[in-house]
Amino acid sequence: MKRLLPLMILPLFAACNPDGKNAPPGAGGPPGGMPPPEVEVMQVTRGAVTLTPELPGRVVAVRSAQVRARVEGIVEKRLFKEGSDVRAGQPLFQLDDRTYRTAAQAAEADVALKKLSLSRVESLLPIKAVTQQEVDVAKAALKQSEAQASRAKLDLENTTVPAAISGRIGRSLITEGALVGRGDSTLMTTIEQLDPVNVLFTQPNAEVLSLKSALASGRLKATDNRSVELILENGQPYPHKGRLFFSDMSVDPSTGAITLKAEFPNPERLLLPGTFVRVRVSQALAPNVLTIPQSALQSGAQGQFVLLVGPENKVMPRPVKVGAMAGDRFVIEDGLAGGESLIVAGVQKVRPGAVVKPVSKKQAN
Repeated sequence: MKRLLPLMILPLFAACNPDGKNAPPGAGGPPGGMPPPEVEVMQVTRGAVTLTPELPGRVVAVRSAQVRARVEGIVEKRLFKEGSDVRAGQPLFQLDDRTYRTAAQAAEADVALKKLSLSRVESLLPIKAVTQQEVDVAKAALKQSEAQASRAKLDLENTTVPAAISGRIGRSLITEGALVGRGDSTLMTTIEQLDPVNVLFTQPNAEVLSLKSALASGRLKATDNRSVELILENGQPYPHKGRLFFSDMSVDPSTGAITLKAEFPNPERLLLPGTFVRVRVSQALAPNVLTIPQSALQSGAQGQFVLLVGPENKVMPRPVKVGAMAGDRFVIEDGLAGGESLIVAGVQKVRPGAVVKPVSKKQAN
């Protein structure tokens, strides 16, 4: 066994390969001799941009009408299709009108009777068979009957419930056979005008004060552009631009924000009341700033940073301070000087210190 032991150890030393030909690659290289990963890069440059912060907003109808029963009665028919477009004045519900029709006929008969009575006393006045006071009483009785007839006619008309405005009607809140209008006007359905629509959104008052300070100092220039853009819940831009036409004159004490309103066309009915959206507002022109795409900005435990391609094509992290937005790009206030090679695509394939193969954005496209 003592003679065989050296022969068994020799192959182990050979496997260790002391010349280092099969040693593992360094920390910055790809494993197993793989080529370095390809990343898309662009050069950071300065330029003039329009600051367009993205603000949270909610879609509301321009006009909204609650359809209520104005008289008491049993619902006989629903005359509309739920979720359809209706026009102003279109009949929506039909109530049982027999009682009101009878009352209207009785009121009309009473008016006719009062007219005959007035005609009779007026014919007797010249011969002094009646007094002027009796004529005046007959006239007053006729006016009272006519008022009652008008009320009875209005009640009869209200047994047909019409649409107050044109728009998209919601679901029916009552069914045929339901008693409505007893004690209070019953809510039957709701109509909302969907083209155009309003979008209410908020902006922190601190941002507004900073913007005004920058405009006053000349660091930013004012813009006359009052058009606004929408980003839908799925992240896609809304195809129609809106118009800003209202800004609240007070600050909400619970949020420290002011409320703004914009109006958007909605021909395709993509915007429904209650939908949460993001609003891009053109607020000022920044003449000389650095911007980066949203895809280049990363977040970690130490804050926000970007990945750069440095010497020997090694990845270098760089902490940055992000300012306002300019369209779909971020304004960088600190951390970059311009001219850096910024990784904008493929960041998930690399890590700091790794060697990469940079490809310019134009070549990648």
